[in-house]
Order: sequence, then structure tokens, then C-alpha cells
Amino acid sequence: MPLSAEQLLAIARNYFRADKEYENKPVSAPEHIRRCELWDQKLKKLDQWWAFLDELEKELPGFTIGDGTATANTSFRCSAYPPSDNPRMPPWVVVGCVSILAPVYTIYGVQHEYSGKKHIGYKVFLDALPPEMRPPAEVIARKLEAIFEVRALPHEIAQTPIPLIVDWKEPPNTTLFHALFTSEPQSIA
Repeated sequence: MPLSAEQLLAIARNYFRADKEYENKPVSAPEHIRRCELWDQKLKKLDQWWAFLDELEKELPGFTIGDGTATANTSFRCSAYPPSDNPRMPPWVVVGCVSILAPVYTIYGVQHEYSGKKHIGYKVFLDALPPEMRPPAEVIARKLEAIFEVRALPHEIAQTPIPLIVDWKEPPNTTLFHALFTSEPQSIA
């Protein structure tokens, strides 16, 4: 049975605070310490993540598969860039995230915008992906579910506002998506 927004918020409360009590203090918040300890545990299974990325390369020939995992976030993240005439200027990327906090995943897309050769912006698709992003997203979803035994977090639950501070995001702009995956979906690397 899928976890409810209330259950996911209860989990997130173990790893994020609703106040800034520990800001500018020489000690870390207990929630931050728990998050670091959880990452230490999850990183012991890093071989499984690398094997997943290898599988994606086989399933998505021509795509450039990358690892966007950063322990500042709360998810393992992969990226799939489409074949391109100029790999330094990818048109878009599909990102798959597996939360370390709960048995859920999400997939989203980022469309890059250029002016000549200069990157000028991006558009993040957290819900409905453009048609060209859907086939690789389906492959990533299938592989995440099979290898990690996780379920897709419904968009409406992911966008539930939460009363917690996640990185630089503060209420009312913080959602379960930010707590479970990343507070900066546009930052892929």
C-alpha cells in the first residue's frame, strides 16, 4: 500500500527541522546528523546503484547516462540525455530519483534553453513530461521499480506543502518532493 502524505511527512520530520535553531551554531541539528548517518548506510549499497546505471545504458542506447547523486540531497539521482549533435548543449534530460528516506521514486524532466551557445535557462517538468521525454522516462521507471522495489510517488502527494526547511527552501515553498528527493531539481550534476 502506498504511503500517504501524512506518513511521508512524519518520515521527513526525522530528517528536517521546522526552525532555524541550529543555524550558525557549531553543532549540527539532530535531524542533519540522522540524514548523514542514513546516507552512510545507503552508500554501502552503491554497487547496486552502479549496476542500475549500467542497465540503463543498455536499455537506452545512444543516450548519455549520468549519476547526479549528491548527499546534500535525499535521493540517488540518474540522468538520461538524448543523443545530440552537440553533447555540450543537450536539449533536455530525464532525471530519475530514488529517495533514501522512503521506498518511493520520481521522474522529472529538464528542458534546457540556449541563446546561441550560451545556456540561458531551463524549464523543469515535475508532472506531465513532453512527448520526447516519455519513452526514456518509462524505461527508467521500469528499471527503478524492478531493481529497487520502489513505487512512483504520485505528483499530487509530491507537491504537498510541508512545514519544514529543506536546504534553502522554507515554508510555504517546501514540498514533500523537496524533502524526499531534491530542493533543486534543475541542478543535475
